Amino acid sequence: MVISMTDLASHYVEEMKRQFRGHKHMGETAMAQLEDRDFFVTLDPESNSIATLVKHIAGNARSRFTDFLTSDGEKPDRFRDQEFEVSAETTSEEVMRWWDEGWSHVFATLDSLHPEDVQRTVTIRNEPHTVLQALNRALAHYAQHIGQIVFLAKHVRSSHWKTLSIPRGKSETYKVAGPTTHARGTYKP
Repeated sequence: MVISMTDLASHYVEEMKRQFRGHKHMGETAMAQLEDRDFFVTLDPESNSIATLVKHIAGNARSRFTDFLTSDGEKPDRFRDQEFEVSAETTSEEVMRWWDEGWSHVFATLDSLHPEDVQRTVTIRNEPHTVLQALNRALAHYAQHIGQIVFLAKHVRSSHWKTLSIPRGKSETYKVAGPTTHARGTYKP
């Protein structure tokens, strides 16, 4: 079977959508378990809270995915350092608004891409990337921070945490019964 470059590029764009949706869902499922105060917990003075991580992801998404094909991914109106500052007045509702707004930029761009765009060149901080490279870079970046969000959420919820994957001690049951036996939802890496 011969797959054309157009078919491969089309499959790649669809796979990026699936991967970004999966990571978004994982973050949302973790954050849905939080009490309002949990969004602002830090493990030490040098660590980020979930609120800070969300603000950073949202700021990055807005910058990288606005005018994705036509302007540098590091917008002049992005002030990255401010993404790591969350005021005492910030609410969990505001954090989730940042989350939704950031992801709206990602998915609007992904939905606008055509297979022929995958090999186009875009810039991030004046450095050229193919669209494929830029999407892979963003996916890895967001996956890293969503992993941090999950870690922090699990830490603060402790014994109240509901697993996002196969529960401890249930791997053998999963192997026999299949995916309907765990709380994983629609996320499948």
